Amino acid sequence: MHWRFRLKQTLRSAVLLSFACVALAAFSNLAQAQKIDLAFGVSTLDAPGASTADSSHSPVSLTGAAYAGFSGDVLFWHNLGFGSEIYWKATQGNYNNDPTLPFRPIFFDFNAVYSPKLARHAYLELSGGIGAQDTRIYCQQCGTYYTNYTSDKHFMGDFGAGIKLYPKGGLFIRPEARLYLVNNNLLFSSPRVTRYGLSIGYTFK
Repeated sequence: MHWRFRLKQTLRSAVLLSFACVALAAFSNLAQAQKIDLAFGVSTLDAPGASTADSSHSPVSLTGAAYAGFSGDVLFWHNLGFGSEIYWKATQGNYNNDPTLPFRPIFFDFNAVYSPKLARHAYLELSGGIGAQDTRIYCQQCGTYYTNYTSDKHFMGDFGAGIKLYPKGGLFIRPEARLYLVNNNLLFSSPRVTRYGLSIGYTFK
């Protein structure tokens, strides 16, 4: 039964992101958008080690594991626009190596985006904005009637950079990096988390 709850939550996140992309597309038409980017990516995280945690942070590092996610943006004025993304841990881990506490961090954010042209088939992408980190810890007797997890949410700021490479038409490959600064990230060793990854997407003009 637990896998059904997790599937429902993943589908819910995908549906919300889809609605967000539709909203972006609708607004872009009003603003005479030049470009709409949609992408799927795979990443990993790098964060300070457990041994670096101070007295207010738990000695648990977010380094490692695979994260999957979706992103979208609309550029509507001189290579400027806005976008959103959501990334989640692909498989549950064991919090502090405790097999009775499986957990899954989720990162989502909303950003201003600037994407100037570098060369014929290459564009720089810079972004910055706000969002939240949601750490879900799964257990048998926690959460509400509808969930099997507790949720620890924290506001964050984020800054990112990537390069969109277009091998053919609107199809692009984007190596990328993003810095998350998570407020009161006390379950982990540091408020600083860096995501490195690669996305594949398409630009609609």
